Amino acid sequence: MHSNQTSHCSRSCFHLLVFVLFLSCILRAQQPSQPANQKPSSLPDAPNPATPKNFFSRWAHFYRNDWFSPTATTPTPATSTPPRRGLPSPLDSPPFPNSDWSYGGSPVIGEPDTNTYPLMTAINNATSRSKLYGWLDPSVNFSTSTHTNAPEANDVYSNRLELNQFVLYAERLPDSVQRDRVDWGYHLTALFGTDYRFTTGKGYGSGQWVIDHHQYGFDPTLEYLDIYLPQVAQGMNIRIGRFISVPGIEAQLAPQNYIFSHSLLYAIDPFTDTGVMATVKLNDQWLIQLGITAGQDVAPWTSDAKPSGTFCLSYTTQAVNDNFYVCANGINNGKYAYNNLQQYDTTWYHKFSKTIHMATETWYMYQRGVPAIGGSIQPEPGANPAYCLPGEQRCTAPEYAAVNFLQKKLSTHDFLSFRSDFLDDKKGQRTGYATKYTENTIMWCH
Repeated sequence: MHSNQTSHCSRSCFHLLVFVLFLSCILRAQQPSQPANQKPSSLPDAPNPATPKNFFSRWAHFYRNDWFSPTATTPTPATSTPPRRGLPSPLDSPPFPNSDWSYGGSPVIGEPDTNTYPLMTAINNATSRSKLYGWLDPSVNFSTSTHTNAPEANDVYSNRLELNQFVLYAERLPDSVQRDRVDWGYHLTALFGTDYRFTTGKGYGSGQWVIDHHQYGFDPTLEYLDIYLPQVAQGMNIRIGRFISVPGIEAQLAPQNYIFSHSLLYAIDPFTDTGVMATVKLNDQWLIQLGITAGQDVAPWTSDAKPSGTFCLSYTTQAVNDNFYVCANGINNGKYAYNNLQQYDTTWYHKFSKTIHMATETWYMYQRGVPAIGGSIQPEPGANPAYCLPGEQRCTAPEYAAVNFLQKKLSTHDFLSFRSDFLDDKKGQRTGYATKYTENTIMWCH
């Protein structure tokens, strides 16, 4: 790594450390003042009385119980968990990363927050609704490629050990189970590692990748506020800020994905949008989303920003064995700009049995007026030109893609996942090559 990249990595790690210390102090201060033998009345995940008092001892105690206890114990709930409002969850989590058919742009409306994290247990005995947690994701790969495995993600750098993600989350989920009062939540993300290249949005420190092509970088990936309004239909959540692009099975950071690596679709479709998204639960089976953003992967203050619409509709069958989720995202005139992709996405989830389910996604994307390779018009920094017809200076560049995930639950801690995906980059604007790709991946997760 060059010296300037080393300096950049050092600054990014320092910022992450400051972020952790600052939030730890805030969350520690939020711990309610009460007798040591009295459990909090409103929080579901306080640790049991046997939990040690020392910070590092509590941290180690959580992991020891989670990893080595015969029944995989976690902190005992202080009170009964609030009942779920809506249809039952179709999946078991664990072992699967989610218990519900996923939709973006909102927490699951009607789902109580029952998650407990080791760091929060160590900081304040898991007694606040604000939570700080994260993960480290290193990887190593062996490849026939010399320098890069692109467009494969996330092990894009071939034949090396690398840190893909060092991620810290700070969040508070709104209470969407109750129907009595307006509630709020927030989410902040700090990401450092090689995977920042996939989450980069123009205007959010994007020069690290778009201009300088650093292997390692820092990205403030998600920063948003949630406002929950229970009086609208069966509940409405309004999300304001920078959030993950709404459609898609994989539009999450690890470990919310089925598989550590990502499909070809994920590597080239938009990752974040900045704007306002309203998610309305019409009833137990129907959900609608409407949003206005600055466009795909751009900040509102950049020259590439333009008002863009999002519309999504989700339908779940009464038996919860199927879910259909269709979205039109980032919709505007489609004129060429940084990642100004017009995306039309359909996802189908299906549960075959208690232990087997699948998730299938297809999308079509395009941009108009993309500069031609070898033409006189320079493309946007960090964006590829297109293989247009001879004599064309600009052309429309479309892409088609599909992916299927098939999961088999083996135990409460283990599952198998098989992923098969296909991409047709018609004009080479997303990958640099006008060709078709296919990829097949199998993974065991514990």
